[in-house]
Amino acid sequence: MMLKNLFVDFPFPHPENIPDVEITGIAIDSRAVKPGYLFVAMKGGNIDGHDYIQKAIDNGAVAVMGDREFDLDRLSVPYIRLQNPRQALTWLSAAFYNWPARRLTVIGVTGTDGKTTTSNLIYKILVAAGIKAGMISTVNAVIGDEVLDTGFHVTTPDAHDVQRYLAKMVESGLTHVVLETTSHAWAQYRVDACEFDVGVVTNITHEHMDEHGNYENYRAAKARLFSSLEWTKEKLHPQGAVPGNPRLGVINRDDRSFEYLNEFIKTKKLNYGMQESADVRAVDVKYSSSGIEFTVISNDFRVGIKSSLVGSYNILNCLAALTAAVYGLGIDPETAARGIASLDGIPGRMERIDLGQNFIAIVDFAHTPNALKVALEAGRALTSNPSPKGRGAGVREKGRVISVFGSAGLRDKEKRRMMAETSTALADLSVFTAEDPRTESLDGILEEMAAGARSKGGREGETFWRIPDRGEAIKFALRLAKEGDVVLSCGKGHEQSMCFGRTEYPWDDRTAMKAALAEFLGLDGPRMPYLPSQDKQEEEWLRG
Repeated sequence: MMLKNLFVDFPFPHPENIPDVEITGIAIDSRAVKPGYLFVAMKGGNIDGHDYIQKAIDNGAVAVMGDREFDLDRLSVPYIRLQNPRQALTWLSAAFYNWPARRLTVIGVTGTDGKTTTSNLIYKILVAAGIKAGMISTVNAVIGDEVLDTGFHVTTPDAHDVQRYLAKMVESGLTHVVLETTSHAWAQYRVDACEFDVGVVTNITHEHMDEHGNYENYRAAKARLFSSLEWTKEKLHPQGAVPGNPRLGVINRDDRSFEYLNEFIKTKKLNYGMQESADVRAVDVKYSSSGIEFTVISNDFRVGIKSSLVGSYNILNCLAALTAAVYGLGIDPETAARGIASLDGIPGRMERIDLGQNFIAIVDFAHTPNALKVALEAGRALTSNPSPKGRGAGVREKGRVISVFGSAGLRDKEKRRMMAETSTALADLSVFTAEDPRTESLDGILEEMAAGARSKGGREGETFWRIPDRGEAIKFALRLAKEGDVVLSCGKGHEQSMCFGRTEYPWDDRTAMKAALAEFLGLDGPRMPYLPSQDKQEEEWLRG
C-alpha cells in the first residue's frame, strides 16, 4: 500500500503532500518495526513513542507519523505530523487492510461486566445459524479454526491489530464478526473504523474511574459504540454492495445507564431486562447448580432458554445476545436458543475446579464491585450442605460463601473499599490478597480494603483476613471450607499474568486453585505459580 493512499478516506485534517512511499506494515512499538513499516509515535502513560523514532528508523521504518514538531533534516525518512496520531491510527490501519469492516457484519459488545460472556453467546448463536462468523474478545480472537491469543491482560487489541484480525476474517471467507470493546478502546479510538451494524451494552457500573474521572465520562466512552451505528458507508459483502445495513442498538432496561443511552441512540433500538416494560424479557426463571432455565417473551415471539451458565446476571447476558441476534441479524428465536444452550462455559468465568473435594471451588473474573456482587450472589445460590445438622430429619443447612480477591494497584482506588464492603455484606468469610499491585504498596492496598470491611462490621481474624500472597490466600480459603461451602477466587479469571513492580509474572488462577486443591487433598497436581510475594520482598519489587 502506498502511504498517500492511506489518506484517501481519512476523515481528519492532514498535510496535502503525502510522500509516495510504499508501506508494508504499521507498528506503534519501535521493537515491532520491520523494513517497510510506518511507525506511529504516540504518547502513553509513561512512555512517549516520539523518543523512539530513531530506533524505529534503525529497524527499517520508511515513514513516521506523530504530533510533535521535528527538525526534518534530522530524519532520514518522511515525517507526517497530525493532530492526534492515536485517533488517526485506526483509520490508517483500516485503509491499509482495505477497510475489512465494510465486508463484514460487525456486532459490537461493550459494558462493565458480561462483555465476554455476551460476545461468546452471540458467536455461538451465529454458528448455530450456519453463519461463517469470527470473534475478537478480550480473551482471544477466533477466526475459523484458528484461535489467537489477544494478550495477558484484559483490553481490546490495538487499532492496527483489530484491523489485521478483521482482514484475516475477510480472507477466510467469514461474513460476520462479534467484537468485544472496552471503554479504553473507545476512549483511545481503537475501534472507530470498525463500522458497527449492531451495538450491545450489557451494563455500565462503577469501573475505571481512574481513567475516565467520573461515571458520566465512563458512560460517554461506552456510548460511542452507538455513535458508530450512524455511519452510512456501504457494506461490500460477497453478495454485492449492501447500502447502510439496518443498524440496531441493544441496551439493558434494568441498568442505571438505560435512560441516558435510550436518549443517546439515534438509530433503531430495543431493550431487554427482567421488568415487564422491557421489549425482550425473561419470565418463569428457574435456577439450579447445573445452570439456568427461563422463557423469553417479546411482542413477536416466545421461546424457552436453557443454559449451563449460572447466576441471575447471565439471564441478562442471554437476553442481550438473543435480542441482538433475532432483531439485529434476523436469526430465528429457536435457533438462537440452541446457540445459547451450546455454550458450556467461558474460561475464568464462574469456572468450577473439581478435584473431588466436598465443597465447590470456583475461579471468576469478577474485578468490579458489581461483578463481585453478582458472583457472590451466584455463589450463594450454589451453597448447600447434604448433611442434617440435628434440627430435625431432612433439615439441611446452607453452606457458606468464602471469597478471595484483591484490587489492582495504580487503578481506581475507590473500588478497594467498595469491593471489600460488598464481600463483607454478601460473603460469610473474605480473604483479601494481591491482584496486580504494580508499583503500589500491596500492604497499603490491603489496608484500604480492610478499612472498607471494618466499616461494614467486618472483624479481622474472624470474618476477614489479609494474606498478601495470592497462592497462600487460596490455600487458606480452602482450609476454611467445609462440606457444602463455595470458595470463590475472583479478579483474575482467565488472565495469564500478575504484575508486581513493572514485571509481569506468569500466573493463572485456575492453575493456582488446582495446585492448592491438590495439596489440600493430598493429590498429585501442578505446582503453585511463583509470585514475589512468596518471598515477602515488597521493597524489592517496588524498586524494580
